[in-house]
Amino acid sequence: MPHYVVFFHLTHQGLDHLRGSPDRVDAAKKTFSQQGAKVKDFYSMMGQYDSMFIVEAPNDDVMAQLALTVGAQGNVRTETHRAFNEDEYRKIVKSIP
Repeated sequence: MPHYVVFFHLTHQGLDHLRGSPDRVDAAKKTFSQQGAKVKDFYSMMGQYDSMFIVEAPNDDVMAQLALTVGAQGNVRTETHRAFNEDEYRKIVKSIP
């Protein structure tokens, strides 16, 4: 199953409701699970991003729908990247002519 890294930036609304953030993380995990995706890890971060998920999802369409669903709530902006594990990376490199 494809892996993704989803970076989150808190919006003004998200900062105003920061104390509810842990509950929103739980709700997002549940939403992801209902769509066949799994949040493998959550990290709160210092620096450019406020937090991140590492996610397994069935495909890009499901991941895009989930990122838009979370972002539409207004507490965070998302930035999603497809991540390739080592085996996938080696296969990609091997296929280069």
